[in-house]
Amino acid sequence: MKLDALTTETRNQKTMNLDLMTTKEILVTMNQEDAKVPLAIEKALPAIEKVVEQIVQSFQNGGRLIYMGAGTSGRLGVLDAAECVPTFGTDPEQVQGLIAGGMPAMTVAVEGAEDSETLAKEDLAAIQLTAKDTVVGIAASGRTPYVIGGLTYAKEVGATTVSLACNTNAVISEYATYPIEVEVGPEILTGSTRLKAGTAQKLVLNMLSTVSMIGSGKVYKNLMVDVKPTNEKLVERAKRIIMQATDCSREVATLKFVEAEQNVKLAIVMILTGVTKTEAEASLKETEGFVRKTVK
Repeated sequence: MKLDALTTETRNQKTMNLDLMTTKEILVTMNQEDAKVPLAIEKALPAIEKVVEQIVQSFQNGGRLIYMGAGTSGRLGVLDAAECVPTFGTDPEQVQGLIAGGMPAMTVAVEGAEDSETLAKEDLAAIQLTAKDTVVGIAASGRTPYVIGGLTYAKEVGATTVSLACNTNAVISEYATYPIEVEVGPEILTGSTRLKAGTAQKLVLNMLSTVSMIGSGKVYKNLMVDVKPTNEKLVERAKRIIMQATDCSREVATLKFVEAEQNVKLAIVMILTGVTKTEAEASLKETEGFVRKTVK
């Protein structure tokens, strides 16, 4: 599909005189356009649901979630992957983001990187991609060669392949077993897909990682019980989570938090079941880390 035929590249009729609009007019229009994003995602929920189920299955089999993309799409994948470590206490290897051109491309465009299908194969081979993994190729246009190359290689390896595009009938959809297409329409600034398209991608990635982690026992009620308390703010949040999960006092929460060696989930199970740290560890292992199954 030619670039000028893509919805993400067409001109928005509401902003043909964008440079003549007042600041207020631009902000109101931008806000109205942004409001269309969740509605577009709603249409793709059935496809997103199937992908989440596949990611959970990958995790259960010891596999990983690998995002890959170029430019803004790649940066959003790297961001979502990085946030999984402190939020859900995951190993940095479990959710990874690959961007065309490597980490330097996070801040500076790397010339020609997104046009290379070979580079994608090399990047996936470097992390030793296996059939247990799930690869999500992200491209607003839906035609990025780097993503196509990655999905092609992933399919050869036997990994689960997913595509995320902001155009319908996207080229990358043909290379994925589980395609997700979220058409948000023309940007207020023609072709600037870091706007609505980027927002849509961020929201979908939020869904993929968060719901997959919930399905993997990383959440109790609506609390992130596997949070890593790596700074003072998170230490306080961890204690508050223990209090909220168990209705205990701050003193008890602090005591068990220390006793559990700052493992929030472990402290919660110890308080709710009255068992020792060793017994709580054994119970959690038996229930594959699900607090609700452990304290039922």
